[in-house]
Amino acid sequence: MSTEERTWEGPSAPERLNILRNAKSIAIVGASDKPSRASYFVATYLQSSAPYRLYFINPTATEILGQPVYKSLADLPEQPDIVDVFRKHDDLPSVLEEAKAVGAKTLWLQLGSWHEQVARDAEAAGMNVVMDRCVKIEHARFHGGLNLAGFNTGVISSKRQVTA
Repeated sequence: MSTEERTWEGPSAPERLNILRNAKSIAIVGASDKPSRASYFVATYLQSSAPYRLYFINPTATEILGQPVYKSLADLPEQPDIVDVFRKHDDLPSVLEEAKAVGAKTLWLQLGSWHEQVARDAEAAGMNVVMDRCVKIEHARFHGGLNLAGFNTGVISSKRQVTA
């Protein structure tokens, strides 16, 4: 992660919810076919728990979770609503250029990813920007699924357990 000072302010929780509600497709740039990678975990969750058409972008993989993998955003059969990025900091400007070229509406940088100049450039191009947030966590937060697939909310309920 970059050590740059954070001056850019991202969308509020209601704005992030709106982005996720209005999206029909998500392209995961840097998707991996390795189960140990965060992008694989996010893809698994989205494939099983969210209504999006998912597209995986990776220049070396051919299939992830039973779906074909595309070499670049330009190869997709449609314009993605959200480009969810799992790439290193120095690759973010080129990913933004690809996302702009295909008409993506939102550039979403995953947890630990922050690039002020990319955010400003994306907004100047009319795109929504979310940085340092996980699509899976945000979707689960808004849809009551944080306890699913590896996140324990730690909520203690005062309701009695019903015993059979």
